[in-house]
Amino acid sequence: MLTRLSSRILRRARPRFYSVQASFPGAPTSQYTETLKVERDWPVIPTYRVLDLEGNALSSPPPLDDSVLVNMYEKMLTLNTMDVIMYEAQRQGRISFYMTSYGEEATHMGSAAALTLDDVVYGQYREAGVLLYRGFTLDEFMNQMYSNDLDYGKGRQMPVHYGTKKLNFQTISSPLGTQIPQAVGSAYALKLAGKKAVSICYFGDGAASEGDFHAALNMASTTESPAIFFCRNNGYAISTPVKDQYRGDGIAARGHGYGVDTIRVDGNDVLAVYNATKEARRICIEESRPVLIEAMTYRVGHHSTSDDSSAYRSKQEVQDWQTNDSPINRFRKYLEKNKLWNEEKEKKFATDIKKQVLKSFTAAEKRKKPSLDGLFSEVYDKMPPHLVEQQNELKRLIKQYPEHYDTSGHAQ
Repeated sequence: MLTRLSSRILRRARPRFYSVQASFPGAPTSQYTETLKVERDWPVIPTYRVLDLEGNALSSPPPLDDSVLVNMYEKMLTLNTMDVIMYEAQRQGRISFYMTSYGEEATHMGSAAALTLDDVVYGQYREAGVLLYRGFTLDEFMNQMYSNDLDYGKGRQMPVHYGTKKLNFQTISSPLGTQIPQAVGSAYALKLAGKKAVSICYFGDGAASEGDFHAALNMASTTESPAIFFCRNNGYAISTPVKDQYRGDGIAARGHGYGVDTIRVDGNDVLAVYNATKEARRICIEESRPVLIEAMTYRVGHHSTSDDSSAYRSKQEVQDWQTNDSPINRFRKYLEKNKLWNEEKEKKFATDIKKQVLKSFTAAEKRKKPSLDGLFSEVYDKMPPHLVEQQNELKRLIKQYPEHYDTSGHAQ
């Protein structure tokens, strides 16, 4: 009988008759071949969905309570209402900047509903709905956007750069991609601490072109960290369409290259997004593996209030998406078919939520700006001498030249 070693040697000596396993550490599952083949085309990753465009369930919907389904829909409408009012407020010069989520509401609520408050969230800048679902109030949103004395960031951030420790939502920053490797570090810490929680990181298709994306996926894969990478592929990176961004099969195809479990989901189907995120979370916790989710959606609104999307896409294209594949319309049809929603409820909720948003809006606008002491505090545990000197100098100038430094609009 041949020994195991001699058997391997014989197989290598006769490659024409045996499938030979390569032994290189860089590709341990590869096999030898005598045929030269340049690989280019791979099967296109399918897009998972639960609901069709008319709100019909094509497969078993998630077993969610009726109250949860209605809450998801109401949060989608709330986000939409806040977007309308705050976009107009920016155009009136009442706040400096805003970003809407038109067309992407399902990615917010579907994923947020599948998480727990123990999970750590790293947003990019279009995840207000995730924060809303986790319990961030309209007052808290408005205080941040007006940078008043109740703003948790004390006026140090641009509007829509939210953050709150109590909801495990890390403060948003403007640079693209920086939050992706940070999320991996946090996921690895959760793993080392033995916590049954994940770190989820949201970003767009444009941010996936940043080097941080690639470094993060590789780090998460090799450390087997419980990180969910949630890519909102909405068709445009500001003004750059996806056809000018990449030639491969979207963002999902990149996951396989890093050994990361991958899901492509219909981002306009809130129930499909819920199922995908729920399964990704299970894999992260039970199998200690990171997961990449590519949610296919469409950005109906401008990139931000600094953008005019009509310069790079037709208004007809936008209108077609609004008409044919609105995530809100699709989910409403599903709820109506299941007797959970109707036109009367729609009108009443729309009226009530607009009043609530405007009430918070008005209250936040009337409040004073943060104290000027916030210019120097909370950077160091103990304020260093050079900052103490600067703070004292500012106080001296304000006192000496009150006609040039009006501080009545700031909290003391």
